[in-house]
Amino acid sequence: MSRTFDPVQLGSIELFCKAAELGSFTAAAELLGVTPASVSRSISRLETRLGVRLFTRTTRSVRLTSDGALYHTQCQQALEQIAEAERAITGQQSEPKGLLRISVGTVYGHHRLVPLLPAFMAAYPGVEVELNVSNRNIDFVADGYDLAIRLGEPRDSRLVARKLEDASVGVFGAPEYLKRHGKPQTLEELHQHDLIQFLRPSTGRPVPWIFRGANGEDIDFTFKSRRRVHEDVLAGLGWAIAGGGLFQLYHFVADEALRSGQLVEVMQAAGGRCRPFYVLYPQNRHLSARVRAFVDYLAKAAVRPSNRCVGSS
Repeated sequence: MSRTFDPVQLGSIELFCKAAELGSFTAAAELLGVTPASVSRSISRLETRLGVRLFTRTTRSVRLTSDGALYHTQCQQALEQIAEAERAITGQQSEPKGLLRISVGTVYGHHRLVPLLPAFMAAYPGVEVELNVSNRNIDFVADGYDLAIRLGEPRDSRLVARKLEDASVGVFGAPEYLKRHGKPQTLEELHQHDLIQFLRPSTGRPVPWIFRGANGEDIDFTFKSRRRVHEDVLAGLGWAIAGGGLFQLYHFVADEALRSGQLVEVMQAAGGRCRPFYVLYPQNRHLSARVRAFVDYLAKAAVRPSNRCVGSS
């Protein structure tokens, strides 16, 4: 005899999957806006109904049992089918509506994306936008984002990547710093300067400065420095403006400080390298109307190739 499906069970399955992904009832509760006790009760009801233990529990963590792992795989597939059905339906809407969750890095978020949002929301009043500005890596399924904007083309074949722009970079310093130390003209002279180094958020490794050689070749300039910034490029910008040294960053970030005279660009003869930014979203057969509308909006608003970019980046 087949079991009758309780609609409440679907919510319990979602709680179970999130707890399995995060390895914590508390973390799942915080993410979904419920109490840890309610997560624990929901999963206990599932275990009672199924007659198996889904998790082994300790004071510090929870871990899937072999039965729990099998159940999690099947539940994830079922939830994805439900989400796919919703995408198919909402993708047919003539008017985009609903919640759009976007993840974007700090630099692109502040200087490129945020200024575009008012016009988008005015054009699509039925869409709600939730913006997460962070440089951490995300999991589209586990974190529940519709799309992300990131530096560089992704290696994950499950994602669709549409280029937004090739962003040119330059080396900048405060007038007071350059008055004390002079303007470097060559890569060798850079070694005699105070250089502010940016560390990749994902690895903690230094990001090389990029230049174009006299013969058009790509040059990655690596160095060691006492001055290091992790996570947020904007801190490096502030450090350079304060006279702390030279810093390489995007022109679209430095332009305001250049116009106000807070920064001066150096090493222009070795410029011409750029870094690409992409909008990313999962490969789904049916893209929701709100995601499709936003991706199309970004494509139309995208910055055209800079005349500072020479050849490939």
